[in-house]
Amino acid sequence: MIVPRPYQSEAVEAVYNHLRTKDNNPCVVLPTGTGKSIVIAKIVSDAVKHWNGRALILAHVKELLEQNAGKIKALCPDIPIGIFSAGLKSRDTSEAVIVAGIQSVYDKACDLGAFDVIIVDEAHLIAPDGDGMYRTFLKDMKIINPHVRVIGLTATPFRLKGGLICQPENILNEVCYEAGLKEMIADGYLSPLISKAGRAEAKLDDLHIRGGEFIADEVSSAMNTDELVTSACREIVELTRDRKSVLIFTTSVDHCRHVAEKIAAFSGKECAIVTGDTNPSERAEIIDRFKGKVIPADLFGTLKPPLKFLANVNVLTTGFDAPNTDCVVLLRPTNSAGLLVQMIGRGTRLSPETSKQNCLVLDYGGNILRHGPVDMIRVKEPGAGKGGDAPAKKCPQCLALIHAAYSACPECGYVFPPPETSNISRTASSAGVLSGQVDYTDYEVQGTYYAVHEKRYADPDTPKTMRVDYQIGFNDFKSEWVCPEHTGYAHGKFEKWWRERAALGCPVPKTAHEAVSLANEGLLAEPESITVKTVAGEKFDRITGWRLKERPIMREPGDDSREIDSEFDPPSNSPADLGVAQDDLDEIPF
Repeated sequence: MIVPRPYQSEAVEAVYNHLRTKDNNPCVVLPTGTGKSIVIAKIVSDAVKHWNGRALILAHVKELLEQNAGKIKALCPDIPIGIFSAGLKSRDTSEAVIVAGIQSVYDKACDLGAFDVIIVDEAHLIAPDGDGMYRTFLKDMKIINPHVRVIGLTATPFRLKGGLICQPENILNEVCYEAGLKEMIADGYLSPLISKAGRAEAKLDDLHIRGGEFIADEVSSAMNTDELVTSACREIVELTRDRKSVLIFTTSVDHCRHVAEKIAAFSGKECAIVTGDTNPSERAEIIDRFKGKVIPADLFGTLKPPLKFLANVNVLTTGFDAPNTDCVVLLRPTNSAGLLVQMIGRGTRLSPETSKQNCLVLDYGGNILRHGPVDMIRVKEPGAGKGGDAPAKKCPQCLALIHAAYSACPECGYVFPPPETSNISRTASSAGVLSGQVDYTDYEVQGTYYAVHEKRYADPDTPKTMRVDYQIGFNDFKSEWVCPEHTGYAHGKFEKWWRERAALGCPVPKTAHEAVSLANEGLLAEPESITVKTVAGEKFDRITGWRLKERPIMREPGDDSREIDSEFDPPSNSPADLGVAQDDLDEIPF
């Protein structure tokens, strides 16, 4: 007999408390892989056994119908269960519990009769307005039984076009229980998620949005070039050598085939594809092989081996259950936070039988950068900013965050170059998939620049800091701030920082201006490389390590007898020459 987990029992009790104390319809939010079917089965069992009621479970794909029916039978084998689904070739109507596909029953409420409780799995698919199938069916069922209660379950309580599914005017009105993804991972109920750094960042600024999502033809055109597919697939094979089951999300049928060909060429292994055109029996066989099963190929005993790679197009999101998936590749951008969560959710299930330790997420579509870590996604309500404000962008010269519409930075005058022709990264994004995820990246340093930083609107007596800008690429800088004028821990940290790189005998400066002057005199060792710590969900990166060149020889400040190296002379457009004048840096706590 199945015993519900503590959070599953809490979710059930939250539903009951809501139904007892309120006259509207509740929703339960549980991350993918945490067992919504168990919650459904428990509610259904109680409705029939304790309250002599009748229950209906609605879902949109047959995989969910089979999962829910199986869990109900396991939890309460003595309750008669019927299935109404054209895809499963069953049209039961009289049982106390009916599991039904919405496509099969949306216009057949009268055939099924009255229910006391209707549970909608993947409830984010209920249309917010109009005459969608769920709304049509529930409207008819309300006529048959005006007192029927609707309960929703979902991992993503928001829609493609933005907006929460629970609103006073909607079919579902309140979230009565929510379990956090990060908490479920920490408690051992879900697989940890990790992301791996690629060698470039995705650039998708030129894509347009229609109906809440990027325009399909634009996305496919941008993604499906031989150069981009080749580069990305080569890296996918390289980064997944120690992975067993790699699920790839692509943009179109042609793109899916292209990706599968390249993956097979680079890995020497088959990469199967599943699209909306794949016939049901072939699809079932491919999924079984991806789950690790060996399939007979013919009557002569030839076997089809398990699959490591599986590419799909808009198919294997909701309802696809392959716990062994230990890598999810997002080879497509999406403007839908819900779709992002659903895709990544394919890899969150536990699989101890395959020794799965975690799930690697490779994001080639800039999705995590666009939406944020998946446990911190916040959805803007429709009407706020007429479809949503344009994203901000960072000036590569002075690091100011400005509105995306600017062609020139209002802070420093930097002119942004025209958009690049390529809209897709050839390498995976390094953005953390969960808030708090820590990544360390090493960068070669091309130049170092020093400037005094004064907080905007600060009192004249406020301690100043020295800002250090490390150039790591063309117009690309990483920065840190050290505190010669502070006291306590901050000053102690500065003294250590200074003594590690200053010429022997060079005094520790007492002011930021003195520190900058000595640094610009060439009395600090130049760094060859830096290590940058990035924590997903936090605003600023941190420089945590350095590899330094030899210390310079001590001399009196102003002595120009040394040979001048142009590498140490800041160009006129360097961060050191421009200083700091952006609100973001005013948030630095010193």
